[in-house]
Amino acid sequence: MNQFLNNLNGLLWGTPTMLLLFTAGLLFSVKTQFFQIRKLGYILKNTLGKIFKKEENTNEGVMTPFQAVSTALAGTVGTANMAGVAAAIVIGGPGAVFWMWVIAGFGMMTKMVEVTLAVHYRNKGADGTFFGGPMYYIEKGLGQKWKPMAMFFSFMMMLGSMGTAVFVQPHTMSTTMQSIFNIPPVVTVVSVVAICAFVIIGGFKSIGKFCEKITPTMCIIYIIASLGILVVNVTRIPEALGMIFKYAFMPMPAIGGFAGSTLAIALRRGVARGTFSNEAGMGSAPMVHATAKTDHPISQGLYGAFEVFVDTILVCTMTALVILTSGTELWTSGLDGIDLTMAAFSNIYGNFGKGIVGIGVLLFALSTMIGFYVEFETSVTYLFGTKYIKFFKILYLIPPFLTLGKTTQMIWTIVDISVAIVVIPNVIALIMLSKVFIDLYKDYDKKFMQNNIHTKQSSISSKH
Repeated sequence: MNQFLNNLNGLLWGTPTMLLLFTAGLLFSVKTQFFQIRKLGYILKNTLGKIFKKEENTNEGVMTPFQAVSTALAGTVGTANMAGVAAAIVIGGPGAVFWMWVIAGFGMMTKMVEVTLAVHYRNKGADGTFFGGPMYYIEKGLGQKWKPMAMFFSFMMMLGSMGTAVFVQPHTMSTTMQSIFNIPPVVTVVSVVAICAFVIIGGFKSIGKFCEKITPTMCIIYIIASLGILVVNVTRIPEALGMIFKYAFMPMPAIGGFAGSTLAIALRRGVARGTFSNEAGMGSAPMVHATAKTDHPISQGLYGAFEVFVDTILVCTMTALVILTSGTELWTSGLDGIDLTMAAFSNIYGNFGKGIVGIGVLLFALSTMIGFYVEFETSVTYLFGTKYIKFFKILYLIPPFLTLGKTTQMIWTIVDISVAIVVIPNVIALIMLSKVFIDLYKDYDKKFMQNNIHTKQSSISSKH
């Protein structure tokens, strides 16, 4: 079984899939003149800058834009940012981090496109709940003849949600709680399943309210703790960055417990882990954003770009630098996944460092389990309607119990496979709907960005 899964993983994450992701990101970057770089300040101003502003939003939707981005980030910022980055470095070497950055740069545009199209093509249910995502923009944007692909995506996303959110997350959580606090895995699994069940019973609004409180808190705690380590190891940061850039383009030799890595392995691990971490191209987070109250599809699309920036450029980079600045002898010691990240934190904070990682894993994994339920229910609703939702809610809570006793390597292989399967049909649809996105982008530019520039110029002229 292990051999079969590894072979399938290698096939799915071969050159065609990686080229597909790069092509989509490059296509939309070129068509918008690299909007994600050129207008990064504008993106942050209209996302991060609006988080603490209380505005009366009268637009249709279930969640506020902040609740939507918090829920999407809850599903995005998870154990991949802690355990996944470590696993990428252990197998692909420091060069894998560079390719995570590259895929994130392009991914900012890919995710902006996904979110925009999800809002543009979303459906409104009888109870006022909005449903949107790749299955809807595939069917409505490409036409009825593409419905089989939309149904295939929905089915694989339904399975993928259970694989990524309620399989890998509770596994990492339970093993970490056992390692740090000696809590039996079954106790951890039962506890988080009970909390998850309590929140998702309340529906999308309940999930949004939960995530808007826990997501910013967990990100801030983790970033501050990571910065503390980097301040202590500040003299090693140039060396760490040097290794990242150097081994992104050349093989990394075997050292200690590190088996060595080729350019192909570094590229594959970086792209796979980066995509799983920020979900750009997966089509999962757009299902959450489709429920948001917004004045324009592009307005919500900006939050998609913001998510990738926070997830990979900030949080994943923090984890990578914490590990690499802790010394070559640590990351080549043979430790893997969350154990490696835990050891890096313990180098500076001692036993308290293990507690930081433990709490981080607990919050990240729990929020991912809860936040990802939106994607799961959206997929179920598209395929089966709302009649059997109660049954599927129970089904969603079963996988955590199946993780007990599984190995870390098998867990992450299953995750990589589930990510690749949904990426392929989604990215193909994005490329085919590029004209629709560009038309929406031009409309937004005319109504909002150009008007904003003219308003500022008028204000300056009146002052003179």
